[in-house]
Amino acid sequence: MKKIFLSLILLAGTLSTIVSCSNEKLDPVATSSAINMTAPTGGTYVLAGTTAGTTVFTTSWTSAQFGFSAAVTYSLQAVKSTQSFSATSPSIVLATSNSDVEVNQKAVTQRELNNLLLSTGGAIGSSASFKIRIIGIPSTQLASSTNGVMAVSNEVSITATPYDTFDEFDKIYVPGGYAGASTYSNWDPSNSPRLFSPGNNGQYEGFVWMNDAAPSFKFTGDTTWSNDKGDATNPNGFTNIAHSGNNINPTDGAGTYFFTVNWNTNTYSIGKRQVGIIGAATPNGWGNATYLTFDTNPASPYYRMYTIDLALAADEFLIRLKDDWSVKMGTISGNTETTTTGGQYKIKLNGGNMKVPTAGNYKVVLDIRNSANYNLRLMPI
Repeated sequence: MKKIFLSLILLAGTLSTIVSCSNEKLDPVATSSAINMTAPTGGTYVLAGTTAGTTVFTTSWTSAQFGFSAAVTYSLQAVKSTQSFSATSPSIVLATSNSDVEVNQKAVTQRELNNLLLSTGGAIGSSASFKIRIIGIPSTQLASSTNGVMAVSNEVSITATPYDTFDEFDKIYVPGGYAGASTYSNWDPSNSPRLFSPGNNGQYEGFVWMNDAAPSFKFTGDTTWSNDKGDATNPNGFTNIAHSGNNINPTDGAGTYFFTVNWNTNTYSIGKRQVGIIGAATPNGWGNATYLTFDTNPASPYYRMYTIDLALAADEFLIRLKDDWSVKMGTISGNTETTTTGGQYKIKLNGGNMKVPTAGNYKVVLDIRNSANYNLRLMPI
């Protein structure tokens, strides 16, 4: 009888231990406390690309408590003032902290807030009202978790004016006689393609689609002709530029051209490119590229980007820009990485292999309008 009684005690203790070890991955037994966002308390913010790296405000909040020890990932969410928050509202990660930390702080830059507000549908150059809040989620919680363990803060109303992200970087313009056939206006600097300087140091690069069998153009430092630069020689040498120089007339016909321009040393280079996707993930494998098409539809969300609808395998690929493999685009790290689905995946010239996360039909979208933000999107279709 003693043995039976002792066994029951041990069994009860074991069950108690199992229940007490429940966590956010296993079942929804955890409780959460509200977060108190103490700053900002509101305000009006006019954001600008020229000051993108400066702090727009420092947000402060108290910690979430879930009833168990866990690191917590805190994110700042935003929606338009007329919308309601959800767990999937646009957000940026602020910090990961231990749950016993009482107060957290994070300086938010104009760039971070601007990107967040644009994600809500905020209009460039238009002042609008938004709501922000902070959410806390256990860092180990799976994205597929159904228990909904999340702490939320009070909501704060702000007014802000987002800017065009292109304005963060110096730029020059490429007006020419090709532009009217290439979604712009002929010889109009204010309505022409731009080349950007990622380092804001007078060195520019970028791609321009020229739908003209005999393209002709110059560079301008702004939207006037007061500081235009053309080729220093006639016929063109395609190496040096000079103020009020000669029209630049490449001889490779219509297509996509890649430029580098050093405004400080008055030098430049130009080369024609082929924009294609290649790799084991594509129908043609590593043997032949599948070429993307420049989107000329102003109503398209991918206007002036390169796109193609394609069945992709869960395998590796690259963007290849020359068939001799001398120029390609891939991961920023240079290592093989699995891309994200739907959102912008930042890439660079001569980067590493990318991998499709899940086999399926995709719209491949390559955005190379801004050399400071070359990016790829895989949009499920």
